[in-house]
Amino acid sequence: MMWGHPVRSVLREARLLRRALGTVAGPQTPRCGVSGKKWTQPAGFDTGVKTFNSLTQQKEPLVVATEGVATWYSCGPTVYDHAHLGHACSYVRFDILQRVLSRLFGTTVIHAMVITDIDDKIIKRGWEENVSPTIIARMYEEEFKRDMLSLKVIPPAVYLRVTENVHHIVAFIEGIIQNGHAYATKEGDVYFDIRSIGDRYGKFAGAVDSHGEPGSSNKRDSRDFALWKQSKPQEPYWESPWGRGRPGWHIECSTIASGVFGSQLDIHSGGIDLAFPHHENEVAQSEAYHQCGQWANYFLHSGHLHLKGSAEKMSKSLKNYITIKDFLQSYSANEFRMFCLMTKYRSGIDYSDNNMSEARTSLGTISTFLHDAQAYMRGQLQCSPVHEASLWERLAETKSSVVKALADDFDTQRAIGAVMNLVHDGNRQLQPVSTADGVARSPAVFGAMVSYMREVLDMFGIDLLHGTAEVASGSGNLQGVVEQLTHFRSEVRALALAHRNDPATASLRNPLLKACDTIRKDLAPLGVLIKDRGATSTWEITEGKQRQTEQRVQDQGQETSS
Repeated sequence: MMWGHPVRSVLREARLLRRALGTVAGPQTPRCGVSGKKWTQPAGFDTGVKTFNSLTQQKEPLVVATEGVATWYSCGPTVYDHAHLGHACSYVRFDILQRVLSRLFGTTVIHAMVITDIDDKIIKRGWEENVSPTIIARMYEEEFKRDMLSLKVIPPAVYLRVTENVHHIVAFIEGIIQNGHAYATKEGDVYFDIRSIGDRYGKFAGAVDSHGEPGSSNKRDSRDFALWKQSKPQEPYWESPWGRGRPGWHIECSTIASGVFGSQLDIHSGGIDLAFPHHENEVAQSEAYHQCGQWANYFLHSGHLHLKGSAEKMSKSLKNYITIKDFLQSYSANEFRMFCLMTKYRSGIDYSDNNMSEARTSLGTISTFLHDAQAYMRGQLQCSPVHEASLWERLAETKSSVVKALADDFDTQRAIGAVMNLVHDGNRQLQPVSTADGVARSPAVFGAMVSYMREVLDMFGIDLLHGTAEVASGSGNLQGVVEQLTHFRSEVRALALAHRNDPATASLRNPLLKACDTIRKDLAPLGVLIKDRGATSTWEITEGKQRQTEQRVQDQGQETSS
């Protein structure tokens, strides 16, 4: 097997979760790191990965508290509108990281995500639609979950709604007040006291020059942020020791992450725009509650998705977004994953049709090689002698390069580059010839290359077999029909080519060759790609959205029958 790690016990994960659950009843005994702003590498088990930690602004060894298990919390959506490609890019990128950590480095990820289902924007949308904010939130929450499944994002172990955890949030705020790090105003608001934690505030860029969030004139410091907000007329509210109100934005994540994972968290992720103030304030609240200096050991932030030519990130507030549903009308989930893989997860990324076409072409190149390699293994593709030893060597080098790239801050760009180089080397060996009688064949090495590439793509969440299987299952014995049709066409074409130099048969030969070319071109838009390889032909069934691109490439490079 490609991934040589032992199978982890599911029972051990369950015990870990049981220990973590229900830990927000009161302030905790310190268990997480030292006090102060300086980051300390945690004690535990090295995963074999070095990752860029936003807390230190450099790559650090990724060390987890429990061997073979990583606790991971991520900020989920505020569900007041359609999810868009900006969201998709962040969630798909972190899904890829989690898959790599689990499949390649043997570390099972226990992932929890919050759904923000009460917020000013949700309330406003409810007023605009003249429906309850709860209806708005549930509708867009379900749409978000469907969108994530359509993009093949593995669901977290648990989704948690803010509205179902308000009682925990109230208890969490009470703990922070008890520890001397928050205060209530006469209006019924509760604010975090920035001055109470001294110079420990400011772990992320942006905190130094911050003038704080707007709020009550009774705040002690302009940087103090709301933990609890007094309710306004016609707004949803919950009872609390400070009167009717609802949670502030940042407190929900601290409470819910602590409720699942306790006073120590391995990894926290989100878009780079969340680093400050959201994640900064999360850290302040959590460390004030747990009375420790290092609550989350690693913060991973993904770069923004921009529309090509725009300096602004894609966002709902800027109205410059493409919904996931609309995107999937033009491109596939596999193509979007390849688009994400072609850049580092921390980098900003430009969305354009040209960049998507590049991702589609790369995916098509891999798919075509896999089909050609299989055709060679079946004896349908006749080639010159293969330099087998060099291919085995290149395969071993690629495996090593992929592991090194992904161990270096999950560098998918470099890993995909290594795979594409292997495809190039394989294609150079698969040069078709008209006849290859008596030539030694090397199917085993191509079998190994096909298996490895499938495993790598599967780890990244790309399943090239899925689209083909859907087409085949939807049309009964379609593959058998295509096989027979291609065989018949090959016999007709071989007969015509055998008389290529006979003037007496030109009137019959040329129409037959033209008919062979016509059926090849007519079948391509229907998802059947026939390729003429010297005297033989191969075929494959392609995903609908790849067909036009692959057909154009084939028409440019295809040896015409005539």
